[in-house]
Amino acid sequence: MKKIYTHENIFIVHNIKNIIEAQGIEIFMKNEFAPGVIGEISAFDAWPEIWILHDNDEEKTKAIIASATQVKNTIDWLCKHCNETNDPSFDICWQCQQARD
Repeated sequence: MKKIYTHENIFIVHNIKNIIEAQGIEIFMKNEFAPGVIGEISAFDAWPEIWILHDNDEEKTKAIIASATQVKNTIDWLCKHCNETNDPSFDICWQCQQARD
């Protein structure tokens, strides 16, 4: 067993957990409910953790996490139809509803 991922935000950890499990990799979480004891233990020690059950899944799991956490489309884009500037998170122009090219 190996710890493969940790983060202070439980929602991010659960999202990563779901992505890994969808690939058929067996994992378990530690410290899922530990934030309630912060003060008794260090805040860093209370971060939720994802552990893989089989060490041979380590490389595949790291690749999945890297892909899932990669920042994509961080630059505003200009609609070719109406010349409106759109946020990078939009795949469709908010002004004219044309798909991003």
